[in-house]
This record gives sequence, C-alpha cells and structure tokens, in this order.
Amino acid sequence: MTVRTRLSQRQFKHAADEAVVSLLVAAGQLGQRMNDCCRRHGVTHDQYNILRILRGVHPEGHPRYEIAKRLISRAPDVTRLIDRLERQGLVARGWAPENRRHSIATITQQGLDLLSAIDPEIDALQRSAVDGLTVAELEAFSRTCDYLAR
Repeated sequence: MTVRTRLSQRQFKHAADEAVVSLLVAAGQLGQRMNDCCRRHGVTHDQYNILRILRGVHPEGHPRYEIAKRLISRAPDVTRLIDRLERQGLVARGWAPENRRHSIATITQQGLDLLSAIDPEIDALQRSAVDGLTVAELEAFSRTCDYLAR
C-alpha cells in the first residue's frame, strides 16, 4: 500500500513532501512494531535501547548524559527510564571513582538475559522490514538517512 493510499492523499505539493511523509509513516510503523515487541518483554523501546547501549560497554557503564547522547530518539527523562530499569533489576547504579558526582549505570546479568531474549525478535523484525532490498539499496538508503539526519 502506498502512502498516498494509506493517507487518502491524491497528490503532494512536491516530491519532497511525499518522500518525507513516506519516511515518517515507515518509521512510525516500524517503531510501533518494535514497541510492541519490547512491551511483550516488559520494557519500552527506549528502555531496550538503554539496555543495548549499556551492553555495548559491559562490564563498564555510562553516566546518564552519555546514555542520553547515544539514544536513537531523544527521551525526555533518561533518569526516570534508568530508575525503572533499576527497579526491574535490569540495571545497577554506582558512582564514578574519578568523579563521585557522576552516577554510572551498568547492565546486570538479568538485563543481559532479557536482551538475549528480545534480540532475535528485533533482528527478525528489522530483517523483515527491509526484505527484498539489495545490499546496494540498503547502503543507499542508509546514506540518504544520514543526509537527512545531518
């Protein structure tokens, strides 16, 4: 189904309008599927993303500002997201030895286990979203997204 059909839109003023709306619709659809997947495992997509970030530096961790900088989409209150993950036992917090003002979040074994359970579903979802595109098309799409995110 095309974006025009989905939105009951006969035409767009400019090809750029249709391209941007198409990207937003596709991102919204994929984002909803990812949220649904994460919700089945008891976390939001933003929380999943925080766990993924912390896994990347395991066994070390990151302060809140570094996590916020690395998130895919801007989350309004990273501290509350980390608080919830800590209450669930997925993240632990301590203090940076070189600067006791910095709280450092680290992923727990329970958090790593949760990611191991979610990752195959997220991987399958992502692969199905781009199924049928060639490597060259995927690389061109990534370059286009990089350009748009500048």
